[in-house]
Amino acid sequence: MAEVSTKPYLIRAIYDWCTDSGFTPYVAVAVDETVRVPAEFVNNGEIVLNVSALATSRLLIDNEAISFQARFGGVPREVYVPMGRIVAVYARENGQGMAFEVPRALSAPAPSEAEPDAQPAPETPQPPQPTKPATERPKLTRVK
Repeated sequence: MAEVSTKPYLIRAIYDWCTDSGFTPYVAVAVDETVRVPAEFVNNGEIVLNVSALATSRLLIDNEAISFQARFGGVPREVYVPMGRIVAVYARENGQGMAFEVPRALSAPAPSEAEPDAQPAPETPQPPQPTKPATERPKLTRVK
């Protein structure tokens, strides 16, 4: 029997924890040709998606992928992200969640796999880890 990955189960668990706690679940995605997202919103080969119930329609998190419909710039778009391309799932409000490694086979070919006569391809930068929001809340000051 083939081994089943724990990644989709962990993503669903973090998603459920975020929604139960009143947080906004985000996923960071390493974009390649298998990912269907609006290209104009991809930055440095990565896109961060709000996957909350308010931001998505027909959200499905199964063992192979996350798929949903969302509005980007007011235009409804279909989104499809294979599990292997998800870099992190976390709460926007506090940055808590889980990061994953994108398998090397998915991110870039190993140097030994390159053709001997071909020039080495520039190294693909790793997507940045999600930054935690500032812990200090804005304060309202009364001016007379």
